[in-house]
Amino acid sequence: MAESQNIEYKESWRDEYLKWICGFANAQGGTIFIGVRDDGSIVGVKNAKKLLEDIPNKIQTGLGIIADVNMHTKNGLDYIEIKVEPSSFPISYHGEYHYRSGATKQQLTGIALSEFIMRKTGFRWEDVTVDNLSADDLDEESFKIFRREAFKSGRMKDTELNVSNAELLSKLHLISNGKLKRSAVLLFYSDPQIIQNGSYVKIGKFGEGADLQYQDVMDTSLITIADRIIDLIYMKYLKAKITYEHDRRVETYPYAREAVREAIYNAIAHNCYMFGTPIQVRIEDQEMIISNRCILPDGWTSKTLMEPHDSIPYNPDIANVFYRMGYIESWGRGIQKICDECIAIGADLPRYEVLGNGIRLHFNALQSALIDQTKDPKYQRDTLADTLADKIIALLTESPSLTQEELAESFKISVPSVKRAMKILSDSGRIVRVGGKRYGHWEVK
Repeated sequence: MAESQNIEYKESWRDEYLKWICGFANAQGGTIFIGVRDDGSIVGVKNAKKLLEDIPNKIQTGLGIIADVNMHTKNGLDYIEIKVEPSSFPISYHGEYHYRSGATKQQLTGIALSEFIMRKTGFRWEDVTVDNLSADDLDEESFKIFRREAFKSGRMKDTELNVSNAELLSKLHLISNGKLKRSAVLLFYSDPQIIQNGSYVKIGKFGEGADLQYQDVMDTSLITIADRIIDLIYMKYLKAKITYEHDRRVETYPYAREAVREAIYNAIAHNCYMFGTPIQVRIEDQEMIISNRCILPDGWTSKTLMEPHDSIPYNPDIANVFYRMGYIESWGRGIQKICDECIAIGADLPRYEVLGNGIRLHFNALQSALIDQTKDPKYQRDTLADTLADKIIALLTESPSLTQEELAESFKISVPSVKRAMKILSDSGRIVRVGGKRYGHWEVK
């Protein structure tokens, strides 16, 4: 029997053949024979009994499905038969979706992938519900951040916000048939990777080429990430050029803060999380690159993004939450806002690059804001006071409730030293105490 849409022959087993099993499950089902040549002649496998134990475990672990795995013998040669039933739900292998078409296996990407998932489920990936979590399991701090920002933006009233967490999620269309959607978990759960690996943001400072100098992985809820990431980037990863106008100190950064803010929020809100790839912020001396996975509307290109266009969010529910918080616009004006902010500081316009299912946004550094140590030897930012202040800011950005004693322990210095540094930060308005000494927290400005 020749190979067909439902039959595949392999002479020996390799773990990469899980992709073929994935393709059968996503299509009409089929059978893979191990120990059989392409012409159908049996060559056998030497370790058939071991494969009989290993293959079912690999299928269940790697794909989350169960297949019938049987051993047969012909002319003294053992071979393996793997029977795969069609799945009613999309199956992925390490974030990749494969599909059996004719006698070939195809990896689905772009619009084809989007249409496949919609056809299989009737939902986007983020709209599928989860069984093992409820509103009570979500992160209370994320709800506090949302309520604060939504009220401050004026896009939700106090009466709409002063409800239980479950009621709030329902108002935001993040609950379906009494169950949380994946989008709710991504937004409000402290470890969203419980539903998909790669659901986080990675920031890296690079020197020449692949020289990674330091990095941060922000792997908490999307709302918490959005609340803290801009401060983290500007306090830890970027240096401001210091000038003085009369007696006033002026800090100029190489990238327009509001443009970077808008770009990162857009990446988080419109990212295609089912790919399992983290959003990445690569920071170099001359360039900042923000990249995420995406499925653009049919016919859209990088040129379309830079032109006036309609707002067509890939994740409507996530985008709605970010809109309510005042983090993004709802009329497709976000990219225009990014461009306007770059123009305002005299920087180049950003550049979009679409690579398959990935999108990258390139910011060129404002040359006049770059610090040239050879031309300005008197400027020295790495004094003990500046270094301690930066470290305090970085830690408070990640953990606003840290006490002065805990900060001192982290830095292995005295509490009075921390108190002096925090007084300077507080007097300058860079940090503000919110709430009392016992239950309050620090807010980084």
